[in-house]
Amino acid sequence: MTQEHAGHDHAGPEEVSASDCADYLEQIVYFIDNELDAADCAAVQVHLDTCNPCLEKYDLQRTVKQIVARSCSESAPDELRQRVMLRVREVQLRLSES
Repeated sequence: MTQEHAGHDHAGPEEVSASDCADYLEQIVYFIDNELDAADCAAVQVHLDTCNPCLEKYDLQRTVKQIVARSCSESAPDELRQRVMLRVREVQLRLSES
């Protein structure tokens, strides 16, 4: 096992480089939100099935996302919404002028 793979417990027959893991980890958020096409979704799933460190990071990301979703069920106060919308409009105006 090379230094690059130290700490990885890949169950598959082929080694996966750290840069491959980084690519898959970038896709995890989209995978969790079902925003990948079928081929990419399948590739991420295969990677997660063979890479325990990535699977652990996926599980953590999914858990955090679920907790945040449960915790963010209340609406923002109207005053805050109005201030945010005003700021969004200001930024849109500035962008359209440039």
